[in-house]
Amino acid sequence: MLSRALIAGAAGVIVLASVAGCKKSGETQDPQAGYQQQQPGYGQPGYGQQQPGYGQQQPGYGQPGYGQQQPGYGQPGYTPQPAPTATTPAPQPSAGGAAQPLDPAAGAVVTPILTQVASGAIVAGSKPLGSALVGNFQQGQKLQSDLSLSPGKCYTVVAVGVPTVTEVNVQFIATTPIPGMTPSLAADQDQGSQAVLGRAPNCYKNPFPMALPVKVEITAAAGSGIIGAQVYEK
Repeated sequence: MLSRALIAGAAGVIVLASVAGCKKSGETQDPQAGYQQQQPGYGQPGYGQQQPGYGQQQPGYGQPGYGQQQPGYGQPGYTPQPAPTATTPAPQPSAGGAAQPLDPAAGAVVTPILTQVASGAIVAGSKPLGSALVGNFQQGQKLQSDLSLSPGKCYTVVAVGVPTVTEVNVQFIATTPIPGMTPSLAADQDQGSQAVLGRAPNCYKNPFPMALPVKVEITAAAGSGIIGAQVYEK
């Protein structure tokens, strides 16, 4: 009986050894061994490092090369152009100098406006003195006309500009400056495209007992277009 047990045990060992040997000899090497290897775990050396050669980590914030265009993107040496920025147009400079005089008939566009403004601005009984002063203005340009102010008379000047004139100035300038006095004898106090010098009831009076030569000066202080002016006397 003992001999049979020993013989059976020995046979079992031989069978197990044969199976293990066959299984080991039948194993084959995985050709892609090492690819997609397990990444180091948290706390292990190399944790968080990008594997070389595949999807390399871009430089982080504050590291050299951060924000630089990566080689191979687009054409070699391509540099993105900055987006255009909106600019504010510069204001129109003043042209200065003299405006282009126009025949009074050419200023018919301002005649109805002159008549309307004058109806509420001149002293009752005032009459137009000479023809209207009309010109084509650029911003900052002036137009002058000679005028002699008689003693004992009073005067009103009405000036209007048509769009796009937005500010009109009118004044009397002394032809021969008087010592101790400024060349500008009187000027309007209005704002906008209409200006009245000597508005009723305060028409401008010649302060001298003799004729006073002056220049009526019209200025396009803002905007450009046609300006017409008419002098009234009483």
